[in-house]
Amino acid sequence: GLPLYDNLPRVRKAAWPMLAGLLAGSSVAIVSALAIAKGFGIGGPVLASLAPKSTTAPVAIGIAERIGGQPTLTAALVLMTGIFGAIIVTPLLNALRIRDWRARGFSVGVAAHGIGTARAFQVNETAGAFSGIGMGLNAVLTAIIAPLALRLFGG
Repeated sequence: GLPLYDNLPRVRKAAWPMLAGLLAGSSVAIVSALAIAKGFGIGGPVLASLAPKSTTAPVAIGIAERIGGQPTLTAALVLMTGIFGAIIVTPLLNALRIRDWRARGFSVGVAAHGIGTARAFQVNETAGAFSGIGMGLNAVLTAIIAPLALRLFGG
């Protein structure tokens, strides 16, 4: 909580770019997973289990249950997403030459939830604070977008 409070002026200053990044990141995470799975002929409960994979486990499991997914499969997908995100985030953002700790943290929070946020805090306190914000906001937005996206893909 303290890193978030310490960064409150930075959060206010970056609110609009953060909202745009949140909408883009959350939408791409859900739609890309569903599109790839649908391309491989996956449907039904497995497809519904994929939709919330980029949000934190308790929220993802709840979303999966409500949209007809398998909570245990969703939990495994969430863990794999978080671990993969935490591993690749630093080299990827370095390669993309993204130096702003706010952007780095927020993006990892949206994409790799709690595990990514833990990694962000290891790297930089500001990145960790923004990652926590991204993780929390992504949980709310995923609960809204995932059911809608799943309907578009025939789930």
